[in-house]
Amino acid sequence: MSDTPLLKGQELFKLIPQRAPIVMVDAFYEAAEGKAHTGLTIAADNMFCRNGLFTEPGLIEHIAQSAAAFAGYGNYCQGKQPQLGFIGEVKKLRIQRLPEVGSQLHTFLEVKGEAAGVTLVAAETKEGEEVVAACQMKIFIKE
Repeated sequence: MSDTPLLKGQELFKLIPQRAPIVMVDAFYEAAEGKAHTGLTIAADNMFCRNGLFTEPGLIEHIAQSAAAFAGYGNYCQGKQPQLGFIGEVKKLRIQRLPEVGSQLHTFLEVKGEAAGVTLVAAETKEGEEVVAACQMKIFIKE
């Protein structure tokens, strides 16, 4: 796992179409062989925070935007603009606990399959060594 992001902050707009206040990825660490690693430091003003915790919808959106950044990185390497994507399905969602404001999340994605414009990814989000959320997600990328 790399500790130095390839892209971070405003540079991520080269990978994802989202803009403030809905940006839920602030670091893209690596992508290789159908796998990627992203990150998010949870700010107190994050729209998905309640009572000092990052909520379930925030974790799901972070995973979805991590998948979008992964797809966007492929486009970026080819000199293309990021494409709009949509969550098609979330399966096997497990949320172990809600991270606190200030937590640094690391999400690890693996492409499990692609067909007819749909990508199936397995995702695991960690804070340190502890898994806080995991799921499978189908993502549709708009051409």
